[in-house]
Amino acid sequence: MDFSMELTLKLVLLIWAVWNLITFLLMGLDKLMAKVDGIRISEATLLATAFIMGGVGSFLGSKAFHHKTLKKKFRVGLPLAIVVNVLIVAVVVYFKYFHQAA
Repeated sequence: MDFSMELTLKLVLLIWAVWNLITFLLMGLDKLMAKVDGIRISEATLLATAFIMGGVGSFLGSKAFHHKTLKKKFRVGLPLAIVVNVLIVAVVVYFKYFHQAA
């Protein structure tokens, strides 16, 4: 692996980690807002951030903060978001490294 590819991979992983930290914290923030009757983050936003490569953070945030754990759309949606995230990575890796152009 050459230096530029290694640097790119590290940058992508850093961005992914920061994004998942943000999605984790969004779950905690929404839980806090629910407790204090504050302005809430919409369920659509929470799910969208999960499907946009934030599935791991959203899932872990849901478990850590005991938030949205009883709602079916989150019990199904968050694990599904992780699967979709993995499939996106698999497709990108396949076309970037394994697919031979005709």
